[in-house]
Amino acid sequence: MRTLSYLLIGIVFGITMFKSEAASWFRIYEMFKFESFHMYGIIGSTVLIGIITVQMIKRVPIKSFYGETIQIPPKAKSFSRYMFGGILFGLGWALAGACPGPMFTLVGAGYVPILVVIAASILGTFLYGLLKDKLPH
Repeated sequence: MRTLSYLLIGIVFGITMFKSEAASWFRIYEMFKFESFHMYGIIGSTVLIGIITVQMIKRVPIKSFYGETIQIPPKAKSFSRYMFGGILFGLGWALAGACPGPMFTLVGAGYVPILVVIAASILGTFLYGLLKDKLPH
């Protein structure tokens, strides 16, 4: 039943991403050229919803699908680490035309070349897993 729940949530997420044009390379291109507010509105809305949700989880004991209480540990305070990661993420997003969420939406919409980007993302994640202990904190 949980797997079906995850699948349904993923399908709704994908349809929402596609219909809102958040997975559109042209919308992302407009955003990076500061020609349209569309993507900034979507991102701003999701950040606001995320802030509210995280604060609710921190204040109200919410349980996961497995019955465990969800706890969010504090993050390490390392400005350079987050700045470097943000720059890499932004460069990848600009070059690929999609961040991780819309990549899978684009596969579902039939954009086959995005599979190259997904393969590169998986490889990058694997390499990070190998090197993370050697990287600066």
